[in-house]
Amino acid sequence: MLRTRAAQGNALAQNNLGLLYDLGDGVPQDYAVARQWYEQAAAQNHAAAQFNLGLLYANGHGVPQDYAMAREWYEKAAAQGRANALYALGELYAHGQGVPQDFAKARQWYEKAAAQGSADARGWFEKAAAQGNTNAQFYLGSLYEKGDGVPRNYAEATKWYEKAAARGDADAQFSLGLRYAQGYSVPQDYAKARQWYEKAAARGYAMAQYKLGQLYHFALGVPQNYAEATKWYEKAAAQGDADAQFSLGLMYAIGDGVPQDDVRAYMWWSLAVAHSTDNKQRSTATQRDGALTRRMTPAQIAEAQRLAQQCEAQGLKGC
Repeated sequence: MLRTRAAQGNALAQNNLGLLYDLGDGVPQDYAVARQWYEQAAAQNHAAAQFNLGLLYANGHGVPQDYAMAREWYEKAAAQGRANALYALGELYAHGQGVPQDFAKARQWYEKAAAQGSADARGWFEKAAAQGNTNAQFYLGSLYEKGDGVPRNYAEATKWYEKAAARGDADAQFSLGLRYAQGYSVPQDYAKARQWYEKAAARGYAMAQYKLGQLYHFALGVPQNYAEATKWYEKAAAQGDADAQFSLGLMYAIGDGVPQDDVRAYMWWSLAVAHSTDNKQRSTATQRDGALTRRMTPAQIAEAQRLAQQCEAQGLKGC
C-alpha cells in the first residue's frame, strides 16, 4: 500500500516508505533507497522527510557525512516548526559540527525546540540549569510557568526563577517581583516584590523600573512617594518603556507630585503613542486627544509636539 501511494506522489507515504528502508523495518536496510524516498517527499516540503534527510547526512548513512547538507535540511524542517529539527540545529552549534561552535546560537535553537515540546531540548536546559547556567535556569522556569512542553507547574517555575535571580539574572528577578506583586502562585507580598524589582532595576531593567514607580505612585507596600515614582518612571521612560511614558503623562496632566503641565503631559503621551502598538497605542492617543487637547491652545500643542520630537532626537535622554 505504501509503495502504491508513494508512487502516486503521496509525500507522507514516501517519507514512511523511506523510514522503513532507513530502519530496516520489514525490508532490508538500504540507506540509498531511503534517501530516494525522503528526497521525493522533501521536494514536496514534507518536514519529517527534510529532517530525516538531515539525519542521513549528519550520520553519514548512505551518503558521505556532510554537516553542511544536514544543516540545510534541518533548517528547512525547522522553518516548519519541526521540534526535532530545531533541536538538531542546536546540537550542530553546540558541538561545532559544520558550523563554528556557538553556544549562544545553540541555546536559541534549543529554546525554540523546547517551546515546541522537545523533551531532548528540555533535558539540555535541565542539565545546564543544574550546572548553574542562569540563562537555562530562567528559561526552564518560563517553560514551567507557561506549560511549554511540560505540565504547567508554578512551584517549579518559582524554584528555577529563584536560582537564576540569586545569581543576578535580571529577567528572573523581574519575574519574581511580578509574581509577588500579583500573588501569582505565591502569597501576595509587595515588600518582596519591591526587593526583586530593585535588583532588576539596578541592572537597568526597564519594566522593573516602571513597576517600582507604580509601587511608589499608588502606595503599594510602601508609603506613597511621588518623587520616587517619578524617578523610576523617568528611568524606564528613557529606555522607551511606553507604560512609564504614559504614567509620566498622567502625573503631569493631573499634577501628581509634579507641577500640573499640559504641555509635558501631551509630550509624554505622544512619546507613549510612538513607543506602543495596537490597543495600547489607540487608547493612549485617545487619552491625549481628548480632554487634554481640548483645554490646550494651538501654541501649546505645537510646543508639546516640538518637545516630543526633540526628545526622540536625543534618544529619550534628558526629557
